Amino acid sequence: MEFELGGHAGLRLWKQTLSNIVLNKGPDLTSRQFCVLLSVYLETKQHTVRDLANSIDVSKPVITRCVDTLSMLGLVKRVRDENDRRNVFIQRTVKGAVFLTDFAQMIEQSNEEAKK
Repeated sequence: MEFELGGHAGLRLWKQTLSNIVLNKGPDLTSRQFCVLLSVYLETKQHTVRDLANSIDVSKPVITRCVDTLSMLGLVKRVRDENDRRNVFIQRTVKGAVFLTDFAQMIEQSNEEAKK
């Protein structure tokens, strides 16, 4: 997969991808929610609210609100650490994996549409 993003092509690709999300009636995620979701799925380590807040450089309440929404949508889940019940990990779900696979395909589709 190769993208040519000279000039405003990247912006056009992003606009087309967002349009495709709207047309497919996908969840309307904020940039922060997308960032949290991608962090959980692309980084294989265990994720906590504190770690996500540090990596994205936002406050823990911001991450908590993002995770609340993503959990309600079924895209991530909270799982209590069995070794230390005080810790809660943010983990992937099948629904979240399917959503991101579909999203990646939408980006590829949008890139093809932008070339026309």
